[in-house]
Amino acid sequence: MLAVWKREVQNYFLTPIGYVFMGVFLLGGGILFFLNNVLNEQANVIYLFGNLSFLCMILVPILTMRLMSEERRTKTDQLLLTSPATIPSIVIGKFLSACTVLLVTMFIASFYVVVIASYTFTSPYAASGATYGAIVTNYLGFFLMCCSYIAIGTLMSTLTESQVSAAVLTFGTILLLQILEGVLPNLSVPYMPFLPALFSWLSLEARYTTFTAGMLSLADVIYFVSFCGILLFLAVRVIDKRRWSEG
Repeated sequence: MLAVWKREVQNYFLTPIGYVFMGVFLLGGGILFFLNNVLNEQANVIYLFGNLSFLCMILVPILTMRLMSEERRTKTDQLLLTSPATIPSIVIGKFLSACTVLLVTMFIASFYVVVIASYTFTSPYAASGATYGAIVTNYLGFFLMCCSYIAIGTLMSTLTESQVSAAVLTFGTILLLQILEGVLPNLSVPYMPFLPALFSWLSLEARYTTFTAGMLSLADVIYFVSFCGILLFLAVRVIDKRRWSEG
């Protein structure tokens, strides 16, 4: 797994994908930070991470589109699958490599948070204050949410050998989840009154909102980790099934 992770992290920075993701994320985040926080004098991390979440939803498909689809296109997947590494270790290594690029990008983007924190703790005129606890929980919630998106992208990348198709599938799935999470909890279903509460409990956005409120919930952390684990398990099963079907 470590070898796969190291190889994939190197590939991100030997190809334009890693730089495109980081560059667009930081440029877009900087523009939104200036427009929403600086110009409006809003020292509120919720606005910042809300904007970054929107960017992440758009950019994660670019980060994950080549994870497995490129291996299939270049026919190197058979070589990889016959190596001593197990399929779960390959999938997890690729998933963690994308999470690593995300984490590096978040570290660079911490400049925005430093500006908000310095303004909040040094100016009595800050419009909306931020605390260290709120900053930490927002950072953690944002990272877990984006990791969930990366897990979706990892699964979609195993379903096709086209990078473009993998990116479109990933973006479509994330967008569909966003729409369903906004609609389903408000539905009134006859004879099944528990469904809205169930949909609300399953919602990624609802779990993320807990972190944006400055609260750290172990149950929500476990939920995000479990969500990623289930999708990675499905990715392993897809690869395993294809390997046996192709002989």
